[in-house]
Amino acid sequence: MKQFPLKINLNSKLSCKLISSVLLSLALTLPSISYSETVQPAPNGIKYPVGLKNWRVISSSYRSDNNTQRVILGNSIAIKASRSGATNPWPTGTILAKLVWKNTEHPIWKTAVVPGDFLQSEIMIKDPVKYKSTKGWGYARWKGDKQVPYGQSTSFAQECVSCHTKAKDNDYVFTAPSRIP
Repeated sequence: MKQFPLKINLNSKLSCKLISSVLLSLALTLPSISYSETVQPAPNGIKYPVGLKNWRVISSSYRSDNNTQRVILGNSIAIKASRSGATNPWPTGTILAKLVWKNTEHPIWKTAVVPGDFLQSEIMIKDPVKYKSTKGWGYARWKGDKQVPYGQSTSFAQECVSCHTKAKDNDYVFTAPSRIP
């Protein structure tokens, strides 16, 4: 097979625009290639966030009522708001993700509680216009390792609203961002 050398004049504006376009296309396309492409949307159309595995931690929580622990992650808008203390209200575009595990005893350190079986992913998206009927937040949940969408219809989000109403004075969010010195 004969190869043809590619000659690019870096002093040419057209060449620089072409290279910039290719790099921009790659930058926008590569992050979208993710395992989440195979996760079905929730019944209300909310998609599992691409790149969620790379989001930063906002906080964690332990629930004694169901023996679970959660790591709360956020998109860049949520991280900026949580680090600056601007979370009541959270800004439009905030996405919070809770990853939930059953607690289990560490196999060699018996006094340590560590994540056991993965239970679910829970997502909240702040958009007061789009999600007006659910107090400004879109809710979604996926169950188990296979990330099966929770709920049979869009009405499942009312379950979320009824629980989150307890936190209405905190913009319907239970999460308190952890302070980082």
